[in-house]
Amino acid sequence: MIRVLLAEDQAMVLGALSALLGLESDIEVVGAAADGETAWRDVQRLKPDVLVTDIEMPSLTGLELAQRIQRHEMTTKVVIVTTFARPGFLRRALDAGVAGYLLKDAPAENLAEALRKVHRGGRSIDPQLALDAWSEADPLNDRERQVLRLAGEGRSAGEIAGQLNLSQGTVRNYLSEAIGKLGVGNRIEAFRLARQKGWL
Repeated sequence: MIRVLLAEDQAMVLGALSALLGLESDIEVVGAAADGETAWRDVQRLKPDVLVTDIEMPSLTGLELAQRIQRHEMTTKVVIVTTFARPGFLRRALDAGVAGYLLKDAPAENLAEALRKVHRGGRSIDPQLALDAWSEADPLNDRERQVLRLAGEGRSAGEIAGQLNLSQGTVRNYLSEAIGKLGVGNRIEAFRLARQKGWL
């Protein structure tokens, strides 16, 4: 049996995924989490073979979950199922050791096949997205990405500094670097462009 943990913040999607995988004779859904932190605790407690996660979730994103699993050298493999057909997301997912990346509009039977392939040690990546992912590199580093994400949520330099334990000057430097790298005029434009490309 392939033991699967689901992480998805939309209740209807979570229920549909669970029901869909429940029809497979060789797949067992061992848990379901509606946010990233709960999913992280469940991964540690249940030690599933595969974590199926969305990218955008409260408290921890699917990418951050994958990074944690990779950092802790856990055996759980990660498959991302998302609406975001953004090459930047796929590149970051691959860097975080993700074994599968599927779009939510893919045929339902693709998911079970992807889980079997990943469980056997393979990879399952949406082919068109894989081609697009290598067309444009993400220019931001992790700190610039963090600061820009918080700025885009409307936080001031002081609030960002407090949250990330940085000085306000350092926060302004990171924002300035991000704006320069993206070739835009201000932090709002930088945030919009980086989100559109899947770099946030």
